[in-house]
Amino acid sequence: MDTGSLIFILSVAIQSSTAVLFATIGEIFTERSGVLNLGVEGMMLMGALSGFAATYYSHSLFLGVLASMVVGGILALIQGFFTITLRANQVVCGLALAILGIGLSSFLGRPIIGRVAERCVAFPVPVLQEIPLAGPVFFNQNLFIYFSYLLVPCGWLFLYHTRPGLSLRSVGENPTAADTAGIPVIRIRYLWTIFGGSLAGLGGAYLSLSYTPGWKENMTSGQGWIAIAMVIFALWNPLRAVLGSLFFGGINALQFFFEARQFTFIPSYILRMLPYLFTIAILVITTHSKSARRRASAPASLGLPFQREENS
Repeated sequence: MDTGSLIFILSVAIQSSTAVLFATIGEIFTERSGVLNLGVEGMMLMGALSGFAATYYSHSLFLGVLASMVVGGILALIQGFFTITLRANQVVCGLALAILGIGLSSFLGRPIIGRVAERCVAFPVPVLQEIPLAGPVFFNQNLFIYFSYLLVPCGWLFLYHTRPGLSLRSVGENPTAADTAGIPVIRIRYLWTIFGGSLAGLGGAYLSLSYTPGWKENMTSGQGWIAIAMVIFALWNPLRAVLGSLFFGGINALQFFFEARQFTFIPSYILRMLPYLFTIAILVITTHSKSARRRASAPASLGLPFQREENS
């Protein structure tokens, strides 16, 4: 394989993984607080729609990105109201939101199918883009991807090396003890549920404003569900989320490479299935790995409602 092909595959792998990475990081923070959000797919679709629609009508990428995060946050707030305040079943509520987002985005997005709006283009970083191999791969990308470079290490540092991060993890592990220690359990769960929804919306905006500019129905193609699986693969650790997302993006990149080179020995429908098949495979391997289970496990109170009167 020549250098040009390698740069193409690595660059496309990063681009293909970014939407999943945003949604995965957001879901990690949400689940760390003890809330299971299965509505990520719907939030990504609504984020993609609202981001593109706001950009199309306002001619402002900034307003488009802002709208996608706000809409994702609002849907997450609805999830929080039912699961945190009303203490409804988190699985049922998440699935209902996913279905709502899928259907609502398809209905509301019909008038703008095929429209063209501003897109977030690549912005080469001076000097750094000249680094052999790494430069064209990492530093000839767009602002969404550069933001992901900051999000992952900052998220890891916040979770494991700050007091608010410790409070967040304690709420997910033992909300009763956290409440006894004076930590506002309900507030923290709401905050990080909304944060996770906003990042899912941002992942959707990346798809409609950068990766595949424009709007079409179900354009996430199940990446919200992939993000939920990647949380398990990542063992609720933002750094491991990068590996899982890049793996997903790498398989996508190989698919594009094979199609560009017109390799016909693998049928196209098999190539389109590969990212999802490999995601299932690594998820099965992870959940059956004893070493992985020893290193980390799901937050102890994930999916369990909290009410002070019942837990005091």
